[in-house]
Amino acid sequence: MSNGTLQWLWPWLALAWPLPIIVRRVLSPARDGGGPPLNLPYLRELSVVDGRGPRFDVRWRFWVALVAWTLLVAACARPQWLGDPLELPITGRDLMLAVDVSGSMEEEDFSLNGRLVNRLEAVKAVASDFIERREGDRLGLILFGTRAYLQTPLTIDRKTVSTLLRETVIGLAGRDTAIGDAIGIAVKRLRETTDTNRVLILLTDGANTAGELQPLDAARLAKDAGVRIYTIGIGSQTSGLFGRRRSDFDPATLQGIADTTGGRFFEASDTSALAAIYDELDRIESTTRDTQTYRPTRALFYWPAGAALVLVLLMAMPWSMFGRWISVARRPGAATTTPGTLRP
Repeated sequence: MSNGTLQWLWPWLALAWPLPIIVRRVLSPARDGGGPPLNLPYLRELSVVDGRGPRFDVRWRFWVALVAWTLLVAACARPQWLGDPLELPITGRDLMLAVDVSGSMEEEDFSLNGRLVNRLEAVKAVASDFIERREGDRLGLILFGTRAYLQTPLTIDRKTVSTLLRETVIGLAGRDTAIGDAIGIAVKRLRETTDTNRVLILLTDGANTAGELQPLDAARLAKDAGVRIYTIGIGSQTSGLFGRRRSDFDPATLQGIADTTGGRFFEASDTSALAAIYDELDRIESTTRDTQTYRPTRALFYWPAGAALVLVLLMAMPWSMFGRWISVARRPGAATTTPGTLRP
């Protein structure tokens, strides 16, 4: 606690400190109801033997009680230690990733680190890097094939989202492609948030071939919910030795989804193009955020309260043996006198 400041939460309670002194000054002592119930003519001598003279009992107990009361008042004033101000980032993004895991994603037409990999492996590598860069954002993951389901709800735990994406396998949700249902689930989840910046990044390599909801109908629902969709088409539009046009690729629908919601459509035919798309998304949907100041607080009231409790317990202890030792130690020849023995 070398840095920071001491603060009293309720400093006005210090006004209660003089109350015992005021009460002692204002109120008269209790009246004696009669003579002493027991006459001890040798009380002074017995006090010396016991080691607890009247001065010791009255004077020291008064000061100990005063210190205990001061500590209690200090504890009631709620002292706390404020650390140095810390700046916490506040993000402005709730971002969902919808990844196609249908059977067509096993096509090995992407290169990663000098080796040929399927489309899903390339997406995992590039998207994981994108997730790591979204510090402060709340991210969610949707996987879709014949069916669409929520793999990870919105969370700031980027490591978990990245891990679950890397553990995804092709065909996990079926072999077909339900683009509309994936958008519908994303809209449902994003609509529940209070954030006004709602973004969906949808990645697929094919056309909508399954599901209950048509992609463009889902896009209109997304627009009404304030969800902006960026669509990414994976793989080339041509296939085969003679470059025949792929029948399972529908860039027009992906373009229509993006245009309806105010997003953009991208097409990636290789790993470098896919990485460039995610870099562009980082630029477009940057993690712009304000800052909020936070000061860590540590309560200190238990220290004076604990010290006051110790003093009260000490006052309640039988002081006879301590008083006897003090009395004997102060007398001449104490070094050769056994405690409890009176010299003539």
